Amino acid sequence: MKEHKKVKPLSYRLKCGTTIIERDGSPALLLDYPLKVVVLKPYWNQVLNRLSTGDPVMLDQVAGLMGDDPIPLRRFLDRLVEGGFLEREGFVTPSEYPTVSIIIPVRNRPDEIRECLASLEAVAYPRDKMEVIVIDDASTDHTRDVIREFPVSLITQKQNRQAPYCRNMAAQQAKGDILAFIDSDCLATPEWLNELVPAFLDERIGAVGGKVDGFSMENLIDRYESTNSSLNMGNRIIRSQPQDRFFYVPSCNLLVRKALFNELNGFNEALIVGEDVDFCWRMQDGGSDLEYRPAGAIYHKHRNRLKPFCQRRFDYGTSEPLLQKKHRSRVKRFYFPVRASVFGAVAGAALGFMSLPLLLFSLLIPVVDASSRKRVMKRQGVTIGLTRMLVSVCREYVSFFLSLCSFVSRYYLVAVFLIWSVFPSVVAFLLGVHLVVGIVDYWIKKPSLNPAGFLLCFTMEQLSYQAGVWWGCLKRHCYNPLIPHIVWQKPT
Repeated sequence: MKEHKKVKPLSYRLKCGTTIIERDGSPALLLDYPLKVVVLKPYWNQVLNRLSTGDPVMLDQVAGLMGDDPIPLRRFLDRLVEGGFLEREGFVTPSEYPTVSIIIPVRNRPDEIRECLASLEAVAYPRDKMEVIVIDDASTDHTRDVIREFPVSLITQKQNRQAPYCRNMAAQQAKGDILAFIDSDCLATPEWLNELVPAFLDERIGAVGGKVDGFSMENLIDRYESTNSSLNMGNRIIRSQPQDRFFYVPSCNLLVRKALFNELNGFNEALIVGEDVDFCWRMQDGGSDLEYRPAGAIYHKHRNRLKPFCQRRFDYGTSEPLLQKKHRSRVKRFYFPVRASVFGAVAGAALGFMSLPLLLFSLLIPVVDASSRKRVMKRQGVTIGLTRMLVSVCREYVSFFLSLCSFVSRYYLVAVFLIWSVFPSVVAFLLGVHLVVGIVDYWIKKPSLNPAGFLLCFTMEQLSYQAGVWWGCLKRHCYNPLIPHIVWQKPT
C-alpha cells in the first residue's frame, strides 16, 4: 500500500486590508474593501492576538491554547474566511479516511485516459480506501483496451449516452462514501484527494470542488486558458452563500457525498452542458453547502484550437436560458448602488456636454458619500478616517462600473454586428467598454501572453459565449440572461 505524504497543516492569517479594532469594548474585524465590520465576543481575544502578529496561525496550536475541540474552532475561522476577513492555507488530514470512488466517463480518448489513469496511480491516498471506475461511452477505437491495462473497474456502454448518464450509472455501482468525478482529459495531482476530502469533516458540506489548471502552454489558446478558462474558479476559497444564487463548481473536479448524490438522483441526463451547474444548484436548494478549494488541483487538456475553443464557449452559452427556465427562483439580478449610479450619470453628462462645472460637481458625490458613511460608522462605535472611507467608496464605485462594463461585454458585444451601420456611436461605445474590460482583466490576471494575443482570445471567447446565449434565448423563448432584474441598492 502506498503511504500518503505528510500534509501541510491548516493555518489562518489576516487578509490584506483587515484590521483588528475595538467596538464598544468588544473585539472586531474591519475589512477595507468591501467595507464591513464583524464584532466578536471577547472569548476570541486569544485567537485575535495570535492573528495580529501577521504570522500564520495553526489550527491545532490555537485549539490547544484554548483547550477546545478543533472542529468548532475551525468552523468559526472558516466563517471569517468566507466573510473575507481571513485567508486559509493548507488542509487538515482526517483521522479516519473515508472511502472514495473515482468516476471517469470516456469516449474515444485512448491517449488521454492512459495519462489520466497513470496520474491516479500516483495519488497519495490509501489504496484500500480508493476505487477507480471508468465507464466507456461506446468507444469505437481501442480506448477499452487501454483501460484494461490498469487495475480499475470498467463499465461499457453499447450506445453513446453522454457524460451525465455515464456518471450516474457508475455512481450506482460505486462502493465509496465519497464520489470523486474527474474527466478523461484531466490529470490528478498527487495530493488531489488529500486536499479535498477533508472538507467533508464539516457535515454541512455536501460537495467540494478543486482548481482546474491548464495542462499545456503550447500555443496562444493554451496560455489564455491557463488564467481565463471557464473551468478555473480562481485562487481563493469560496463557500456557498444564500445571497450567491449562481455558485457552482465544474464536474471535471467535483467530490460529492454518495448518499446526497443518490438523494438528488444524480446529474440531469437531459442536459448535455450545464449538468454540473444544475446539480450544484439543486444541492444548495436542498440545504447542503458547496465549497471550492483551489488547493485540490487537477490539470485539464483544454481545447487549444480556435474552432473547438469557440464551439465549447458557444455550447456553454446555450445552457444559460435552459438553466434559467429550470431554476426560475434564480432570477439574474444586477445591483445598482444609488449613489454610484448618480455619480456615473452626472459624470457621464459632464463628459458628454464637456462641462467642467458639472464634472467638478460629480467629484463631490463620492466625498459626500464617504463623509455620510463615516458618520454612520461613528454612531455604531467604529471610528474610520475620512481618507480611508473615501478610498473604500471609490473602490466600490470602480467595482460597480467594471461589473456593469463586464456584463455589457459578456452579453451585448454581438450587437455590434447587428447595429454597425445604424448606430455607429453605440458601436464605438460597446467596443470601448469591451476594450476596457479586456485590459483590466489582463492587468489583474497577468497571463503569460502579450496583450494583443490576450485581447484576441478574450474577444473570441466573449463573442462565442454570447452568441450561444442569444441562440439559446431565441430557442427557449427565455430572455432573462439578457435582461436581468435591476435592484436599486441603498447605502448601508
